[in-house]
Amino acid sequence: MSQTRIRELIVTPIAFGDPPLLNSNGVHEPLALRIILQLVLEDGTVGLGESPGGTTRLERLQAAAKVVVGMDVFDTTAVAAAIDAALLPTVPSSHERGWTTSAVEVACLDAQGKLLGRPVSDLLGGRVRDAVPFAAYLFYKWAEHPALDGRPAITDDWGEALDPAGIVEQARLMQERYGFRSFKLKGGVFPPDEEIAAIRALAEAFPGQPLRLDPNVAWTVETSKYVARELDGVLEYLEDPTKGIPGMAEVAKESPLPLATNMCVIAWEHLKPAVERHAIQVLLTDHHYWGGLRRTRELAAVCEAFGLALSMHSNSHLGISLAAMTHVAAAIPNLDHSCDTHYPWNSADDVIVPGVLELRDGEVRVPTGPGLGVELDHDKLERLHRRYVDSGMRGRDDTGYMRRIQPEYELRLPRW
Repeated sequence: MSQTRIRELIVTPIAFGDPPLLNSNGVHEPLALRIILQLVLEDGTVGLGESPGGTTRLERLQAAAKVVVGMDVFDTTAVAAAIDAALLPTVPSSHERGWTTSAVEVACLDAQGKLLGRPVSDLLGGRVRDAVPFAAYLFYKWAEHPALDGRPAITDDWGEALDPAGIVEQARLMQERYGFRSFKLKGGVFPPDEEIAAIRALAEAFPGQPLRLDPNVAWTVETSKYVARELDGVLEYLEDPTKGIPGMAEVAKESPLPLATNMCVIAWEHLKPAVERHAIQVLLTDHHYWGGLRRTRELAAVCEAFGLALSMHSNSHLGISLAAMTHVAAAIPNLDHSCDTHYPWNSADDVIVPGVLELRDGEVRVPTGPGLGVELDHDKLERLHRRYVDSGMRGRDDTGYMRRIQPEYELRLPRW
């Protein structure tokens, strides 16, 4: 059998530490879930992939593992089609199937690069930048995960951030540690005027540094218009202030600020209505959403054609995803804004061997080694898998966790 054939796909769910980061749905739990893929070829070459976690995605990746065996790792179109066909009876949404094909495609590209001795960015057409800029991802947060159900409190070294002064201090720490030159605040936690005050405090503390605010659809259309007027000339863009393409289109009619999204345009079928209604001006790409690195590269070309600016979305992730994000961002000519990343919040629990990926001066240099350029730490993978097994956690529930701490908490979107 050809050495480029897939021998097996090893799917390993893991759990890693996450701080108490607040958002419009509640608060992050002490553990976050991811899934690590090892795509093993007949010659022993291993390609790595990483996916968001949870029972549903785990089951879909396990189904994918059964159908890719024996396929050629270079035939990623056929691999995606086989996974699509396997999932189609129970997963009618192409967007949902794309989460699975994306993770496997990254592993295929990593293996291809290792076979060829070339970095993944070369497989995507070559890099147009040697380093990719990232933004500091600021959150309102508690000082600790409080003691709960016999579990002691879990502290971290970031401290509390529940007001403008706390957010500015968090931004200073981010800049000191990683050199960030742009900042994004996750809003939707406090009344809009309090979050406006936090953004203005950031603008005063970091003059001339690009700022953005993302309340995760916590506001009505009218509130969104109000915030856009108040922060005109302060923000580079306002992200997902209100729900859906129709709501965003209403805000865009009067907003002096560009509107960005990673919520109302997350699949190919959303692009046409969003463009027709002028609902967004900035699209936050995410290869996990859009079907992989090559599809993200194609998406960038479509956005260029329709005059949409590009940035990049992030969720709680580890180094394999960061490497994939960096490679595809390096190969996109029209990357107009620095990318989001949760990596500073989660990097202490990374599953890759240290030394390749480093956030310095607000950038990550594109790995030049073969494939993604990162190596799996098998001992760490085993420890994080054991944590997953022992925790009993099988899905993310920001609202449920918040209610365990504050029973009166009510999820309402929009809230203001």
